[in-house]
Amino acid sequence: MSTSSPWPLDLSYNRTDRILRVRFDDGVAFNLPAEYLRVESPSAEVKGHGAAERKTVPGKKWVAIQAIEPVGQYAVRLIFDDGHDTGLYAWSYLYELGQQHANRWAEYESRLSRLGLRRDP
Repeated sequence: MSTSSPWPLDLSYNRTDRILRVRFDDGVAFNLPAEYLRVESPSAEVKGHGAAERKTVPGKKWVAIQAIEPVGQYAVRLIFDDGHDTGLYAWSYLYELGQQHANRWAEYESRLSRLGLRRDP
């Protein structure tokens, strides 16, 4: 990990609100909803193997994180209550998700609408 890359200082999950909070050493903290993390999973199941294969995952409005498992010193595996447990959330990816939350969420909702899909299960 380069010294210029933000490093996580704290990672906590609020089960009631279904929010993962990540605080980094550059002073930035993000509150990331479980639904957002699920639909932006770095797994091949969601991302495919290229931009053309990306999948829009509907029906995850009420998804929750059941467990968080450290993977070395560079990532965590999030285990969701819908059975999804693939994809490693590297610290840099969590930081990116935090920075781009508003834009990515708007794009996700736009894709759902275009495809006639819904957030509700």
